[in-house]
Amino acid sequence: MNVPVLGSLPAYTLRIAQVIVLGALAWQIWQVVDGEEAIAVLTSANPNWLFAAAMMLTLQTLLSAQRWRITAQRLGITISRGEAIREYYLAQVVNQSLPGGMIGDAGRAVRFRKEAGLLSSGQAVIFERLSGQIGMLLLLVSGLVLATVVPTGFRWPEWLVSSIGVSLGILVAVLVGTFLLLRLRFKSVEALRRFVSAFAHSVTAPGILAHQTGLSVGTALCNVLAFAFCAAALGIILPKLVVLTLVPLILFAMLIPLSIGGWGFREGAAVLLFPVMGATPGQGLATSVAFGLMFLLAVLPGAVMTRFGKN
Repeated sequence: MNVPVLGSLPAYTLRIAQVIVLGALAWQIWQVVDGEEAIAVLTSANPNWLFAAAMMLTLQTLLSAQRWRITAQRLGITISRGEAIREYYLAQVVNQSLPGGMIGDAGRAVRFRKEAGLLSSGQAVIFERLSGQIGMLLLLVSGLVLATVVPTGFRWPEWLVSSIGVSLGILVAVLVGTFLLLRLRFKSVEALRRFVSAFAHSVTAPGILAHQTGLSVGTALCNVLAFAFCAAALGIILPKLVVLTLVPLILFAMLIPLSIGGWGFREGAAVLLFPVMGATPGQGLATSVAFGLMFLLAVLPGAVMTRFGKN
C-alpha cells in the first residue's frame, strides 16, 4: 500500500528542490541588480516588438516540428505534419512546467514507439533536440569568428574569453575522443557506434544534411532574434554580432536541468553578460523575463491542445 507513495516521493522532492533553487536564484539576482529598474523597463515595453518575438518563437516551434518529422522518417517512423506540430506543442507545455526540459520530449518518444520501437522513437527525439543545439552552436561559432575580423563595439572581458575557450576546447576534446574511441574494435563501444551511425543516417547523411542544417540554424536564429526583439521592445538595440555571440551564450543557460523552462539561469546569464555590451544588469534581467513571457505565450496553443486535443 505504501509503494505508490514512496515511488512518488523522489519526483515530489525534486520539484521542491527545484522551486527552492529557482527562488534562491531569483532572490540573488534581485539583490545583484536593480529590480525596480527591471520592472520599470518591462512596463514600458513596445507591444509590436513583443509580438514579433512571439511570432519568431512560434516559427521556431513549426521548424522544430518539421525537423523532428524528418529525423523520425529516416528512422522508419512516419509522422504527419499536423501530428508533429501538435506533439511538439504538447511537449513544450510539459517542458515549461517540469524539471529538466526533456520530460515532454520523452512523451513524444513513448507515443510514437509502435511503428519502429521505443529505441528508434527515442533516438528521433534525442537527435532532433541535439540538432537544435548544434544549430545554436554554429551560430555562436560563426559570431565568434566574425568578431575576430569585424569591430564589435565592446571589449570582451578576459573571464568570458577564457570561459568560451575552455568550453570549446572541452567540446573539441570530446568529439576527438569519441572519434578515436569509435576506431577501436571493442564490443564495449558497439552501442556508441550504433548510436553515432543512427545519428549520421538521420541527420548528416548526403541528401539530408543540408535540409537538417537549414532547419537547425533556422530554429536557432528564431530564438536569438526573439531575444533581440524582446530587447528592442525595451529600448535596447543589440548589435548584430552580439545577437550571434552573447545571446546564444545566454540561451545555452536554459539547458541546465535544474531550471523550470530555463527560468532563473537564463536571467542570471543575461544579468552577467549584458554589462559586457554596455547595458545594465537590470536591462538584462528585464529582457530575459520578457523573452520567457513571450515563450510562454508562444506555447499557449499547446495548452489548448492538452485541454481539448486527443489523448
